[in-house]
Amino acid sequence: MAYAGFDLTGKVALVTGGNGGIGLGMAQAMAEAGADIAIWGTNEAKNAAARTQLEATGRRVLALRCNVAEEAEVEAAFAETLRVLGRVDGCFANAGVSGGRSGPFVERTVEEWDRVLGVNLRGAFLTFRAAARHMKARAEAGDRGGVLVGTASLAAIEGAARNEHYGASKGGMVSMIRALAVELARYGARANAILPGWIETEMTARATADAKFAGNVLPRVPMRRWGTGADFGGIAVYLMSDAASFHTGDTLVIDGGYALY
Repeated sequence: MAYAGFDLTGKVALVTGGNGGIGLGMAQAMAEAGADIAIWGTNEAKNAAARTQLEATGRRVLALRCNVAEEAEVEAAFAETLRVLGRVDGCFANAGVSGGRSGPFVERTVEEWDRVLGVNLRGAFLTFRAAARHMKARAEAGDRGGVLVGTASLAAIEGAARNEHYGASKGGMVSMIRALAVELARYGARANAILPGWIETEMTARATADAKFAGNVLPRVPMRRWGTGADFGGIAVYLMSDAASFHTGDTLVIDGGYALY
């Protein structure tokens, strides 16, 4: 008999950036575990393809176009998610952008800095704020609980030389998660951060396809492969589930052992 603690039947999970990569991997696993799913993304074609894939699980699926860096879009998308699915039990702030051109810190432009922090940190703030308001209101009505999960990066805890804007955005994510874990515990809500290592996604495709880069990095990954979106399904189901009811304020590294070696 399967352990009932991982059953997500009756729960609703929202995944930003859920139309591909890590986000879709998390959404797929949670749908297979019984959760209804909302995904937000800016690419309509990818949203539609992801919705079709997720609907094959038999769960209710909502796919919305939303730029998480824009407050009005986040508020509208969250309201629509509640209208269609009724509630949000778990909010996964996964949408993000890369640092783009790697270059010296002294040459970094304000525009590049603002672009990365606008999506990666401001977007997470706006998404979590909408979810936290919902979870607080539910708790005050006697329905305690809720889960916030942020997709950060190893760049949050390692020296991301020539990529300080990206590292700052992910380090900020981790600090925000820890603060939310303390503040929202009174409402029965939990908050945790996931720190991926080198994962093969659309965002990292150029790097992982580069033979020189792969030759330098893969030997440092004890598992000797790139991670995939599917590698994040299990942790998403766990954090969303009742099995993790006493697990909060953590940073969970999923990197094939890269940070250890």
